[in-house]
Amino acid sequence: MDYKKNKPDLNINTRDLKSFDDKTGNIYESLVVLSKRSNQISLEIKEEINAKLSEFVTGSDNLEEIFENREQIKVAKYYEHLPKPTLIAIAEFANDQIFFRNPLKENKEEE
Repeated sequence: MDYKKNKPDLNINTRDLKSFDDKTGNIYESLVVLSKRSNQISLEIKEEINAKLSEFVTGSDNLEEIFENREQIKVAKYYEHLPKPTLIAIAEFANDQIFFRNPLKENKEEE
């Protein structure tokens, strides 16, 4: 799932918590799914930005040689304007784009 393709609603909305338990049957389970997906998205973004910013790293640590790099500023602004990982996770959950399973429930069904 590509988080860049989703365009979550960036407006502040009050969410109906009862709508979250429709897919799992348990609101707490739904919130766990959302939090784990949000953490995954956050890690993906962090790895991506670190990879892009590593191109701009200089070999010396001299503070006098620091200068503005326009490309580095563009990369930073792009990632600053991305929606929060929680908003992306909620949008994916609402659009049925998240695959989740509960191994405890699967084990109980097999027995």
